[in-house]
Amino acid sequence: MLSCLVLALECGGKSVLTVEGLGVDGKLHPLQDAFADLGAAQCGYCTPAILVTAKALLDQNPPPNREQIREALSGTLCRCTGYLQIFEAVEAAMVKISEQANAGT
Repeated sequence: MLSCLVLALECGGKSVLTVEGLGVDGKLHPLQDAFADLGAAQCGYCTPAILVTAKALLDQNPPPNREQIREALSGTLCRCTGYLQIFEAVEAAMVKISEQANAGT
């Protein structure tokens, strides 16, 4: 759901996930780690929306292919990275999430 299209009043009683809520127990989410490690975040303006959208994609469609990642993120514009690093970071996070799930952590 795009926050710019929803009134705060409409969120009463609903769960709202922001980029600040992605991490758990003081640790960054694998998406946040991958974005930092791979230079997927430049100015940071679009990053929160991309991270939350990517998390929703990975939650709903594990594991997405590059075209599905591109489609899911198409609603968020980035003028700095050219998207390649963003797609690579989502793919890297997907691997890390899968490894964590298999390790039981």
